[in-house]
Amino acid sequence: MLIDTHTHLDDARYNEDREAVIIRAREAGVEAFLTIGCDLTTSRAAVALADHYPFVYASVGVHPHEVKHIQDDWYDELRRLAKHGKVVAFGEIGLDYHYNHSSPKEQRDRFREQLQLARELGLPVVIHTREAQEDTVTILKEERAAEVGGVFHCFSGDAWLAEQALDLGFYLSFSGIVTFQNATALREIAKATPLDRMLIETDCPYLTPVPYRGKRNEPAYVSQVAHQLASLHSDTLSVDQIARQTSGNAKRLFKIP
Repeated sequence: MLIDTHTHLDDARYNEDREAVIIRAREAGVEAFLTIGCDLTTSRAAVALADHYPFVYASVGVHPHEVKHIQDDWYDELRRLAKHGKVVAFGEIGLDYHYNHSSPKEQRDRFREQLQLARELGLPVVIHTREAQEDTVTILKEERAAEVGGVFHCFSGDAWLAEQALDLGFYLSFSGIVTFQNATALREIAKATPLDRMLIETDCPYLTPVPYRGKRNEPAYVSQVAHQLASLHSDTLSVDQIARQTSGNAKRLFKIP
């Protein structure tokens, strides 16, 4: 059984067939999903979905693109949402210097604030980092994020970032990117990642894996990520073993029963 540790099930692209998407995933062996908050609205939606489905869990937080919108009452509301029994993580939070939808300084300040809030709540963090590796690692260390742990979601960094993340006690989560033809370096990192520190995800509706490139991504396709990871260990590991290991890791990190 598989666990998709990063979905955006509230996305409008599922409005016409969300129930069918969830049924397909369950039929494909996905036993649980984590659906992710990126601002206050999506955090509320994630909690509502987790409340509706027994096998859906939620995270709450503000994505680096959206931190410019944070208002005075947002953190109080995130605290309230985080008390829901199905909220198992804080995020996705971090830094993204590729688009700079929010200014780099604002991103860094809000990243620190949200790490502090996650530590207050005792929740592991879901980290987004793009073109901001050094600052991300520095802030994680300075804010003592290792005390709550977490995951570098949709890992696409280099070997240095992988080493730093693992040294902090974090997990690396691999998405459909690992199936892309040009992802040779990422596959080498995935192959070298300790199995007890590896998670899998779709980040749906984004980053659809091969062979479904060009289509909307959905949780059922997390099996393609598991197949790719198993192929990297073809002499020693089966897809079932990858599924069992990554699901066990997810349950341990997010305290999923």
